[in-house]
Amino acid sequence: MQVTETLNDGLKRGYTITVTAAELSAKVDEKLREAQPEVEMKGFRKGKVPMAMLKKQFGQRLMGEAMQEAVDGAMQAHFEETGARPAMQPKVEMKNSEGWKEGDDVIVDMTYEALPEIAEPDFTAISLERLVVKADDAAIDEALANLARQAQSFEDKDGAAETGDQVVVDFSGSIDGEVFEGGTATDYPLVLGSGQFIPGFEEQLVGVKAGDSKDVTVTFPESYGAKHLAGKEAVFACTVKAVKAPVEAAIDDALATKFGAESLEALKEQIRTGLEGEYAQASRAIVKRALLDVLDSTVTFDLPPSLVEAEAAQIAHQLWHDEHPEVHDHNHGSIEPTEEHNALAARRVKLGLLLAEIGRKAEVEVTDAELTQAILTQARQYPGQEREFFEFVRKNPNMQQQLRAPIFEDKVVDLVLARATVTEKEVSKDELKAALDALDSDE
Repeated sequence: MQVTETLNDGLKRGYTITVTAAELSAKVDEKLREAQPEVEMKGFRKGKVPMAMLKKQFGQRLMGEAMQEAVDGAMQAHFEETGARPAMQPKVEMKNSEGWKEGDDVIVDMTYEALPEIAEPDFTAISLERLVVKADDAAIDEALANLARQAQSFEDKDGAAETGDQVVVDFSGSIDGEVFEGGTATDYPLVLGSGQFIPGFEEQLVGVKAGDSKDVTVTFPESYGAKHLAGKEAVFACTVKAVKAPVEAAIDDALATKFGAESLEALKEQIRTGLEGEYAQASRAIVKRALLDVLDSTVTFDLPPSLVEAEAAQIAHQLWHDEHPEVHDHNHGSIEPTEEHNALAARRVKLGLLLAEIGRKAEVEVTDAELTQAILTQARQYPGQEREFFEFVRKNPNMQQQLRAPIFEDKVVDLVLARATVTEKEVSKDELKAALDALDSDE
């Protein structure tokens, strides 16, 4: 078997692989010898069929397998010997496919783009700032007030219903005089202004009193989930059973017990811990972006054009669908990436390759426990279907890789941040929010 280099231009590589007829024949013989003990044929005992007869009967059928295995073996040996790593699946073409016959050599052209050599940057030379926010009393009091509103009760009131009040109603919805399925309820508690019902419904009940009857006319949105109702005008005949005013829960130990805390002070501490955890997540997102910006601006290496082109095409396609949410299929014309798409693709490919190389050298791995936790987190987005989702991911390597990738990236980022010089700067909640908003606006 011969491997001859035909192209070496930047990251582009080309090789001609020649598998001799003798090597192919030997490969076929090897397969026949492996199968011989199990072969039965009329006139011969099991395992005693002569090789010549086996070759005549099965040799042609095994030739294709032998070719594929020989070429795959040559490619694998090439990558092991040279240490080259293809950016994408190599392109392989048989040069002498036309007119090839048994007894001829097999000549194959292999071309690919190699992953670049990436020098690890000096992480200790990187200086970053981490924003730190402490949960102050005002933020804790605001959170307590929100919890008190969540725990509020409602008491009967005299007079007309206002926004924020709860009305208890019976209603029956109809379209063109016909009652439709799902449009009827009895003793339904509806908080006016909560946005539970379609636009326009709750507003028309402002001002009603207990005992009133009122027809509420609304139009279902065009985007409404039930297609048979979307865009249709409906009339709801409503009977008001009661009007109730909200009564906020007192901020005391009793409120704390409703939310699983032993006392009000314990609840405050839980809130403080939760808020500072949220602030820390936001701060991490900011320092991560700063780190990626530094790496992007200071680290230079050649990028495989095929990876950049594929990423740019994906970005352009995704953004087009974001701008055209009404299109749910891919039956549209080609979408040409812009210079902006190409620039973003180059950044993503560059940082992706760099972080992957840093992680590879540091032997960063995503554990089975970490992957399982990620799957469970995702599964919670499908209530009642968690087991089905878990099984789907277990049988889908591509989905597993999609879940592994962000975990791997975060572990590499943490590794780099641990080696870099990171100073802390205490700021207010508003300053942190402004920095986070600026981060989002740059995306």
